[in-house]
Amino acid sequence: MRKAAIIAFLAVLTMGCSASADEKAPDNFKVNFDTSRGMVVVEVNRADAPIGADRLYTLVKAKYFDGARFFRVVPGFVVQFGLAADPAVIKKWDIPIKDETPKTTNARGTLTFAASSMPNSRTTQMFINLADNGRLDGIGFAPFGKVISGMEFVDQLYSGDGERPDQGEIQAQGNAYLQKAFPNLDYIKTASIAP
Repeated sequence: MRKAAIIAFLAVLTMGCSASADEKAPDNFKVNFDTSRGMVVVEVNRADAPIGADRLYTLVKAKYFDGARFFRVVPGFVVQFGLAADPAVIKKWDIPIKDETPKTTNARGTLTFAASSMPNSRTTQMFINLADNGRLDGIGFAPFGKVISGMEFVDQLYSGDGERPDQGEIQAQGNAYLQKAFPNLDYIKTASIAP
């Protein structure tokens, strides 16, 4: 009886661990980001950056982005998001993925993972290019999706706080910090894979 309980416990642990594994995405798929400004639809071509596409697909299916704020909005440059509303969820998904060589350019409306200057540092943060940012291609930012509907809503996202929200505080406190210190930030109500 005790052995059966241990096996059941280990099975639960294994299921919990696999929840963070990236699922292989379809070759092409669309993500509906229902934002506080309106619906933004991103089309993803897995061939452009398969590792990034798989991570996005898995995060959306896990409801990672629901409630997440657009915490860095730099007009004429990028809109950055990808830190979950709950710090425990951020920590769970803080698993780096390998870098990829850009196959397309960081044109206006493309979706790209953010990264630090360290190799293989992409995790959950990404940005939408608000302008043609081809200079990012040469430093390894690999686009994997493009806004095909709702770019007008991306352009309207609140930019009054610029780059002031502290990413460390977001990771530690989630939306509790942002709602108190930066209450005007726009956000993702829900994100889902389009049927």
